[in-house]
Amino acid sequence: MMEFHKNGFAVINDFYSKTERNTMIRLIENAVTDKPGFRRSNDLFAIRQVLKEIPELACIVFNEKLKRLIVADFGENYFVSKSIYFDKPGQSNWFVAYHQDLTISVKEKTDLPGYGPFTKKQDQFAVQPPVAVLEKNFTIRIHLDDTDASNGVLRVIPASHLPGIRRIEEVDNFHEEVPCPVGEAGIMLMHPLLFHASGKSTSARSRRVLHIEFSNQELPEGLTWSERFDYSSVS
Repeated sequence: MMEFHKNGFAVINDFYSKTERNTMIRLIENAVTDKPGFRRSNDLFAIRQVLKEIPELACIVFNEKLKRLIVADFGENYFVSKSIYFDKPGQSNWFVAYHQDLTISVKEKTDLPGYGPFTKKQDQFAVQPPVAVLEKNFTIRIHLDDTDASNGVLRVIPASHLPGIRRIEEVDNFHEEVPCPVGEAGIMLMHPLLFHASGKSTSARSRRVLHIEFSNQELPEGLTWSERFDYSSVS
């Protein structure tokens, strides 16, 4: 997909059917929410390792259409390295400043050259790997609601992923910021090094998203992906 590799993102609307979208919502709404991976507040509802917590989602998410897209645009050796569901409810007052996604989720903390610093959240470690790992990763965001400026649409700086890891002050094309509205049942592909941000919600509409990260990298001895899932085995 030329647009993704050039700009660091791409939006495909109407990717899933209405039935598939509604089934995903039903599975999430019916899930047991008293587990450690579930976090709920007035501003956020999130499920960490959502494909592990709700395994029935996988056969809906990884339909043949998505499998073909991944193989055609990225290759056959990718696997899921992280999955999270989050709902930014209407009137949510939090925003996210411009940043790059610089960490991966791993099971343990180990001293290894090029990996660090480590952080820990809910018994899961995150670590910044060498930039060569991040450059080959990608993210697919499945939007379960229409997303626009009124409910915290993602804003990005096109092509800001190309020079590698930087501070936002070093971005020279900041004036080219663009919003990325996505319709319900649409998807957004995003490079982890793309600078992106989101604003506060100003409407009563939710913004429910399945955020799934992919990698084709084997970690060095001593580190293990905290959530490794072979999507190609889903039938």
